[in-house]
Amino acid sequence: MEKINVLFVCMANICRSPAAEGVFIKLIKDRALEGSFRVDSAGTHAYHEGEVPDARTQQSALLRDVKLAHLRARKVVMGDFEDFDYLLVMDDDNYAVLMNACPEQYKAKIHYFLDFAPHLGVREVPDPYYGGIYGFERVLDLIEEASVGFLESLKATALK
Repeated sequence: MEKINVLFVCMANICRSPAAEGVFIKLIKDRALEGSFRVDSAGTHAYHEGEVPDARTQQSALLRDVKLAHLRARKVVMGDFEDFDYLLVMDDDNYAVLMNACPEQYKAKIHYFLDFAPHLGVREVPDPYYGGIYGFERVLDLIEEASVGFLESLKATALK
């Protein structure tokens, strides 16, 4: 079976998308599915390219046994649209940026990450960068729910 290639996308790739990458990797490792996936994250902007995730993101993630210190921020590149099966965005702004940049034949690969957790009643993962530590905890709560929903969705289709 070919690997399922998943790219998590936020604005700068230092808060939400690396958190999603780490949470999803932990989830698939815990379920012995890591061999079925290639997981990465990127930002729509290059503000922090090459930097580690925000310290508050790392701190909140570590409390959930998710390690992010090895990750480095990068910007989405044109090849990502072809290389990844799913580009999972955190909010409206990043969805619009990707849709505007994406070649027509790959647009169906772009999804709101929280669409995989419809029971939450929200579509956007809020950017916690300018808020307090509670914002980072909230982001991780949302990401954990969406990660489970995304994996369950794949189990019903692609992981058969």
